[in-house]
Amino acid sequence: MVSRIGSGPGSSLMWFRKGLRIHDNPALEHAARDSVSVYPLFVVDPHYMEPDPGEYSAGSRRAGLNRIRFLIESLRDLDEGLRRVGSGLVVVKGEPGEVVIRCLKEWNIQKLCFEHDTDPYYQAMDARVKKYASSAGIEVFFPVSHTLFNPEDIIRKNGGKVPLTYQSFLKLAGEPSWASTPVSTGISSLPPLGSLGEIKISNLPTIEELGYTDDVQDQFSPFKGGETEALKRLKKSLDDKEWVANFEKPKGDPSVFLKPATTVLSPYLKFGCLSSRYFYQCLQEVYKNTKRHTSPPVSLLGQLLWRDFFYTVAFGTPNFDQMRGNKICKQIPWKDDSELLAAWRDGRTGYPWIDAIMIQLRKWGWMHHLARHCVACFLTRGDLFVHWEKGRDVFERLLIDHDWALNNGNWMWLSCSSFFYEYHRIYSPISFGKKYDPDGNFIRHFLPVLKDMPKEHIYEPWTAPKSIQVKANCIIGEDYPKPVVMHDVSSKDCKRRLAEAYALNKKLNGVVSEEDLRDLKRKLDEEQVTEKEGRKLKQKTLD
Repeated sequence: MVSRIGSGPGSSLMWFRKGLRIHDNPALEHAARDSVSVYPLFVVDPHYMEPDPGEYSAGSRRAGLNRIRFLIESLRDLDEGLRRVGSGLVVVKGEPGEVVIRCLKEWNIQKLCFEHDTDPYYQAMDARVKKYASSAGIEVFFPVSHTLFNPEDIIRKNGGKVPLTYQSFLKLAGEPSWASTPVSTGISSLPPLGSLGEIKISNLPTIEELGYTDDVQDQFSPFKGGETEALKRLKKSLDDKEWVANFEKPKGDPSVFLKPATTVLSPYLKFGCLSSRYFYQCLQEVYKNTKRHTSPPVSLLGQLLWRDFFYTVAFGTPNFDQMRGNKICKQIPWKDDSELLAAWRDGRTGYPWIDAIMIQLRKWGWMHHLARHCVACFLTRGDLFVHWEKGRDVFERLLIDHDWALNNGNWMWLSCSSFFYEYHRIYSPISFGKKYDPDGNFIRHFLPVLKDMPKEHIYEPWTAPKSIQVKANCIIGEDYPKPVVMHDVSSKDCKRRLAEAYALNKKLNGVVSEEDLRDLKRKLDEEQVTEKEGRKLKQKTLD
């Protein structure tokens, strides 16, 4: 049980959204300061949590089940942490903005505190809540603590312009203003809850209580949510000081899955179970005590700075999450092919390396960053030429560490739509995985239908003679699909299409209309048909 006193002057509401932690939480600390009572509130949005049977994977309309599960675990851990300091999490169901305004009224709140968020979804909701609070004379405190820097400050330093390269961002950012003062590692106590009045309080739901049945998903993410798990995982990574000092992205083995070759701290940073500022200071401490270490952009510290870079660009770029109306995004006539998209999404492309990664994503809600690069390249500029927004939507649903700024930024990068433009450099869906895992153990684990395929054919099972397919209990075209495209041919076509699109963007100075894109697409499609007919004729002549 949690002790409660009547509300009155000096009551504060701490609104948790991300920032699901007690360490380095300036909003929570401010809520506790000079307050008679503190209401730690989380609003369960049914649209985010409750099942939607119309979706292609288990989950709600807005999130896959792995991420919902991770969030619930994080909230449960937060509640336990709050109880240890004399409080507890108050859970209310409903549309978050409406619920918060109702609670401000009912509990006679004098001070509203929450972590600043740059995502458009929260920006719109926060403006509405702040407008009400201001009209009611309620103090509102919303510090920047989800990122190392305030994106607004970086853009202001750059004369109101968004820095579009990592190096220009680093020069502008410099050292964080708070870096020399150790951030808080926790609080010893919180003022108790006040009276809950007429507000209907809910228990933190279980997966089953939300309406998900036991058979809805056969495997869940092995990564457990919560601040406790985040700090444990952080300590384990930092204890290996040599590994931290020598960390160098993009190196690493994307095929290692039982013990991933990275920190797997991204979902904890996404939900704020781990403070990026605390992580930053811990890394600096390790670097101080090592003779030499890697540096940004490839070091672990460099990865935190990449995160802030994308947050800054996303915050300052209108329509960052789409191609049209996005001034930093190349206008490209992508294909709209729902069958190819579904084959990629469901792990049915006929390329085992790609399919195994996509099955890992669906089962675990996570995959290595190089694995993400491979499947994103394959869908877009490498082989299928499907719009990056379609792939972005799949990642947005299935990843436990989905982050609006990072997801959109990385999809633009990997599709050569922005930031990176060397479209001739493609991840091979065959040789790239083979380089790390020649025996195909990763494929055998996530695609058991191929577990008996000899290693000589595991990456290209369609090349296996029929006798070997029979022996492996896997007939290509029946038990496992044939390739949806032939990589050698499709990758050349993708490069040709991108070369033409880049030329059009340059010619029109980036101001490409929908009609321009339609005309280019028609031209490219006609050229592809002519080329196919030429290949058939050549083959017929040879035969």
